[in-house]
Order: sequence, then C-alpha cells, then structure tokens
Amino acid sequence: MAKYLSQEWCDLYKEEINKSKAYEEAAKTWEGDFYFITEPGGPVKEKGFMYVDLYHGKCRACEIVTDPNKYKPAFTLAAPYNIWKQIATKKLDSTKALITRQSKLTGDMAKIMRYTKAANELTNCTMLVPTEWLD
Repeated sequence: MAKYLSQEWCDLYKEEINKSKAYEEAAKTWEGDFYFITEPGGPVKEKGFMYVDLYHGKCRACEIVTDPNKYKPAFTLAAPYNIWKQIATKKLDSTKALITRQSKLTGDMAKIMRYTKAANELTNCTMLVPTEWLD
C-alpha cells in the first residue's frame, strides 16, 4: 500500500496509467499537464501538489511537488482531501465534482470537456493504486 500524497503513490499511479489501454485510447490526442492540488482539510494540514504530465495516452511524469513554482502546468484541479478520496474511490464522479463546484479546474475548460472519457479512465487508474488513505 502506498500512502496518498507520497511519491510512491505517484509512481504507482503513473504505472497504472501507462498500462491502461482504455486510457491510451481515450487520450490518444490529449496533450497537457496538471497540478492535482489537495486542499487542507481533515488529515491534510497543508496544500499538496501532484504534478502529472499526460501526452497522447501516456503519463510522462508524476511527482509530488513541494514548490508549486517548479512547473507551470496548463491545468490545475483542486479539491479538499475528502473530495479527492470520494473521486478516487468512485463514490463521486469527477465531472459531477466540477459541475457542483466541489472541485475547481483552471485551464481550457472546453478542451477538458472533450476528454471526459479520458478523465474517467484516469479515475479508473486511481482505483487500481493500493492506497493508504490518511484518515
């Protein structure tokens, strides 16, 4: 089991993305990187930044970042810990979280909406990571 918000977790997530034929197909024309930001709340006392670089159905990088100025990703997706956990365990759909403002996206929303299937496949990859949640 890998602890959520650890580099070990990121490494396993990258592996799952790169093994996923469904993600590869859904994101074959996607180019873009993200900061997935876990906002403080519950067991999380400080913002957590996970950098994910996605390119044509593959994950080129996934890392925990302590200095948010390290990268300038095209997108950020921020949510409190409890929302990330609900999304990662498929108790909350990632698109519904955006629409209901439980998560916040910055970047080209029109581009994101064309890739909802890819976003769902990323969530499916998340579910495959054996995760030790923080609470």
